[in-house]
Amino acid sequence: MYVPPVLRRAEKRLTDFELMIHGTTLRTTLRSAHLPVTAEEYLRTVRVNLAGTLVMFFTLWFFFVISGLELEIFGLKTTGTLLWLLLFVLIVPGQYAMQMYYPQIIAHGRKSRIDLDLPYAISYMQALSTTMAPYDIIRKVYEEHDMFGEISNEFGIIVRDVELFSDDLNAAIKDLQRITPSTNLRDFMNDLAIVIDSGGNITTYLGAKTEYYRDQAKQEVELVLKTIEIMAEVYVTAFVAGPIALIIMIVAQGMTNSQEMSWILPMMYICIPAGAIVMIWILSLMLPPENLEISRKETVEQHFASGVQAVEEDLVADDDPKNKAFYKRIEESKRNNYYMSLLRHPFRTYIRSYYYGIGLGGIIAGIIAFIWLTGGFEALIPHDQMEAVICLMIIGFMAPVAVSFEGRRWYVRNIEEHLPDFLRELSDMKDIGITLHEAIHRISGAKLGVLSSELSVASRDIESGAYVNSALVKMEERIGLVSVKRAISLLVRASEITTNLKQIFIIAITDFEYYLKLKRERSNTTIIYVMIIYLSFGIYLYTAYQLNVPFLSAFKGMNVNVDTAGNLTEMFRIGIILATFSGIMAGQFSSNSILAGFKHSILLLAATVALFVFLIGA
Repeated sequence: MYVPPVLRRAEKRLTDFELMIHGTTLRTTLRSAHLPVTAEEYLRTVRVNLAGTLVMFFTLWFFFVISGLELEIFGLKTTGTLLWLLLFVLIVPGQYAMQMYYPQIIAHGRKSRIDLDLPYAISYMQALSTTMAPYDIIRKVYEEHDMFGEISNEFGIIVRDVELFSDDLNAAIKDLQRITPSTNLRDFMNDLAIVIDSGGNITTYLGAKTEYYRDQAKQEVELVLKTIEIMAEVYVTAFVAGPIALIIMIVAQGMTNSQEMSWILPMMYICIPAGAIVMIWILSLMLPPENLEISRKETVEQHFASGVQAVEEDLVADDDPKNKAFYKRIEESKRNNYYMSLLRHPFRTYIRSYYYGIGLGGIIAGIIAFIWLTGGFEALIPHDQMEAVICLMIIGFMAPVAVSFEGRRWYVRNIEEHLPDFLRELSDMKDIGITLHEAIHRISGAKLGVLSSELSVASRDIESGAYVNSALVKMEERIGLVSVKRAISLLVRASEITTNLKQIFIIAITDFEYYLKLKRERSNTTIIYVMIIYLSFGIYLYTAYQLNVPFLSAFKGMNVNVDTAGNLTEMFRIGIILATFSGIMAGQFSSNSILAGFKHSILLLAATVALFVFLIGA
């Protein structure tokens, strides 16, 4: 695309001016956030997005103001003009500020995730340090992205610098120190480089640092909870208390036949969802989630742990028709076993993917809409039928997804609660001379919830000739939880390099119990903010009831003209919006997951329907 030289020079001067203001900080922040753009490209994108917003804003302004529709929608012309000016001040500078602050939000979220996972990464490095060189340890952590997430991404910078740019290890570590958003990781890598240069004992250093960074991770959890506290106060004040105050003022003006604030209600339909969505998005970037991800992958069998694949590659390259037919039968058998497993365990199948719940929810919502369109709700819902049906459709869509999410959460918690007991019993049996195979066989008969069935499968694998480590790796992949992979992988790696596993068991048990402790502390603290959401929404419902029943009944017989039906419908609609987004916000506070909020939204929407349809409406 041809750009005139004058525009190119003007654009360059503008870019140089912005870089003079934001340049150094923006470049570092973009690298810390792992955003694959240069500062110049990012600033150019910001300007393009801002120009698009300006065009859209002035197009809407021209359509409403010049065509005269503003008077019909927003009331007085002066009020409308002030409204458009207010929107301009909020949207345009707000979008620019949000885009400039976006890399910092991403970097802050990465910092929290790094600090929380750092103790587990150090424990893993400690288990590998007795037989591996420092760079090999770093590369191994980089390869285990499922277990260490953002730390693996950070270590990938070292791997890239060493293997692609041919830097030495110290130079690569210094490059990581310059751009990582985590001060804890920066200090850890600095001290690790010193130990490597001085020829010190890396295993001793890693063991000494584990406890220190556990304390740092606990402080990071406290900072996360402080962030949740601030966001909860902002949400309750702006998006629950604000609508209550505005509705009271609108009802009061309606009693005097004044329409000066009638334009506020349409704006609430836009501002409340938009503001809630922005807050949910910011929380999703800044806060570490409750990890319920189940990632399963098929492990490849090997010839006697030689690293050579057992069947597939040899048979694929073999032209013998008998071998090809044999391989085909194996594939068909595996496929049939997979489908039979899905049928034998419908609950596990359902919680494995949220798509089942989403599909079922869509069907239920469609059935509710069909019943409404055919007049099926006429007798049950005499007034505000559309609003009530919207509530029922949202509930019908969310309920199957919420069941899937809560089922997965139950599965995860059941596994995690029993894993420390499994590790402790395994350690005790090793101390008295029982082999790992026999210990796993005995523990599989214990009452360890879902974990017992997985241990039984692992025991059968070992009896059929599989190595103990191979059976444990298969078990962790079947379970698919990051927390379990960390503990089992630590044992597997340690057992490959030493027979003295006592210290490794202690590390694994301590790490896992610390992980559960942090989860409990976060859960116990965030429940307060969830209760605040419920309390504030309950106040909204109570206010709506008081305004529509006791308050208005006091004016019966007086010559006061109040649009009772109109007020009730408007409050009902705002209640639907608040119930939906307040529930999702409660899920963000408790688990940093939209799906965690579905059960809260269902309860709040059910309360909204009960109040406006069956209590006030009656």
